Amino acid sequence: MTVALLVGAIPSPPSNAIGIGPLQLRAYGLAIAAGALVAVWVAQRRWAARGGDPADISYLATWSVIAGLIGARAYHVLTDYHRLQGRWLHAFAVWEGGLGIPGGLLAGVVTGVVLARRRGLPAAQLLDVVAPAIPLAQAIGRLGNWFNQELFGRPTDLPWGLRIDVAHRPDGYERFATFHPTFLYEALWNLALAGLLVLYERRRPGAAPGTLFALYVGGYGLGRLWVEALRIDDATRIAGLRVSIWVSLLAIAASIVALAVLHRRQRRRAASPTNDDEPHLAAS
Repeated sequence: MTVALLVGAIPSPPSNAIGIGPLQLRAYGLAIAAGALVAVWVAQRRWAARGGDPADISYLATWSVIAGLIGARAYHVLTDYHRLQGRWLHAFAVWEGGLGIPGGLLAGVVTGVVLARRRGLPAAQLLDVVAPAIPLAQAIGRLGNWFNQELFGRPTDLPWGLRIDVAHRPDGYERFATFHPTFLYEALWNLALAGLLVLYERRRPGAAPGTLFALYVGGYGLGRLWVEALRIDDATRIAGLRVSIWVSLLAIAASIVALAVLHRRQRRRAASPTNDDEPHLAAS
């Protein structure tokens, strides 16, 4: 039996709900909501700094978040459908966990871009505005996994190992006490990514619109790639690899292609100025 270094290990919360009088609020949902609110606040400030109306962010965020939640849950259900066999009503039990970030991002971004274009707003600039805010929201939302005692990694004896109750340990791992807190790794990676995106923006103010968001997609995919490699929870696999690893590789590839296209377009516009595809706001 592996003896974990329980001294200094990260404890898991005894409950995944926070009681306020007779109400029981799920910590998972609170974490998601807190992340969304912080992201909207950050995006509003960034958009206002570019001369935009913060109300634009509020409008777009309302529908993008709703679409994102639906997309995230749909992604989880489709990729982990085997867990729901015989209990399909649990497909709607979002409070139990189970939101696939790739599906949420795709649905939320597509919704935001469509609505932005309908309102005559510069979609690429808006994507750059929200680029650092999204990983910030993801980092906060990952705290919900801590309360649910889920999405942890392999057993570890490291001092920052996460202590998991026996009831939440996967089959075959009952004798291990502490595991890699992969949700924490991803949260820290996302915080670092948000900071690096802001730093890049300040160092490269002339970057083509859309560049910052493309960097976010690639950076997030890279982080998710190594985090997924540590996880031991049951997941659908393709050719021996978790679906999320394939999605991460796809995100990295898409980011590289997008950056190449944006760079080429910027060079062409610099050589032969033409009208842009979308309106621009003057930087303030």
